[in-house]
Amino acid sequence: MKRAVVLLAFLAAASAGAQLSPPVPMGTGPGVHSPNSPFQPLPERADVVPWSLLTAVKTRAEKNKLLPNFEKAQLELNQKTQRVQGFMMPLEPGEKQTHFLLSSVPLTCGFCVPGGPESMVEVKTKTPVRYTLDPVTVEGKFAVLADDPYGLYYRITDAVGVK
Repeated sequence: MKRAVVLLAFLAAASAGAQLSPPVPMGTGPGVHSPNSPFQPLPERADVVPWSLLTAVKTRAEKNKLLPNFEKAQLELNQKTQRVQGFMMPLEPGEKQTHFLLSSVPLTCGFCVPGGPESMVEVKTKTPVRYTLDPVTVEGKFAVLADDPYGLYYRITDAVGVK
């Protein structure tokens, strides 16, 4: 009888733990927009690269790291002018930014990464862009990064802010 009670308690605890576990480890995947977020999800726009395309990248293990394994549709974006919208993640303090990350979902805390590298684009602008919590759209030369030393998958250079 005691064994049955212990087994039942173990199964109940495992079931509760499984319900609380996120579907993917934190800091990986396309990112999750919390239903409790005060920020609205990004609006669908036909004039920007959809995050669904960028986040559909697969990975492969090579030596001691994970590298992106891009599909044809993602590779076709490389070295072409593209527009991307997202939430700004500044890399330095200041009201205006020239180097930042765009994320597919808003930050939920200042120390949390909202998703994996497939859910972010590094942005380097020609002229400073004012920091905002609202979605930002930039246009510039898009690069698909096969083996970036910082683990990024995408970068836009010579970017300008657009409406």
